[in-house]
Amino acid sequence: MPEGPRKNALDRILVSFFAFILILNSLGITLLITGAASARYVFKVNFYGYDEIAVLVAFWFYFMGAAYGSYNNSHVTADIVDAYIPMGKTRRALTFARWLLACAACGIFVYYGFGYFKFSFMGPLGNFQFIPKSMVWRIPLWTSHLAIFSGLIFMEIYFLRNLILSTRAIVRGEGEA
Repeated sequence: MPEGPRKNALDRILVSFFAFILILNSLGITLLITGAASARYVFKVNFYGYDEIAVLVAFWFYFMGAAYGSYNNSHVTADIVDAYIPMGKTRRALTFARWLLACAACGIFVYYGFGYFKFSFMGPLGNFQFIPKSMVWRIPLWTSHLAIFSGLIFMEIYFLRNLILSTRAIVRGEGEA
């Protein structure tokens, strides 16, 4: 398994950004849902369109959380390799294959995520006209799609880091039992 996350200046800045977004959005979604429920059940009024704001906040929360999980390798995985295969060449090779597949899959998602973001940012005609917006609050949809695209980019960066570390482990023969 690749060694833990590096603590360089860029990583500290990015992790601070991820933490800020995660804290802000967790508080925001909590207050939003509490406010909408209070408005409906206590004050008997409907907070029309709160779901549009909730979706925007949730996208940023989920994808920055995914990027942070990729940074510190705490994302959900089924690591049978780490659990059952002893340290050695086989484990290093399987770890390399895992990170290679993760990079390839995430690279495909980054490609399509860019198209998704570009479509919503430039509009269906590609000339910044008819930009898709939410129905009630008229929030441009690219604000949510930017969260998807940027989260996928950060995930790809950290998957590439792990691929490089696992390649280095194979070349150096680190982790021999």
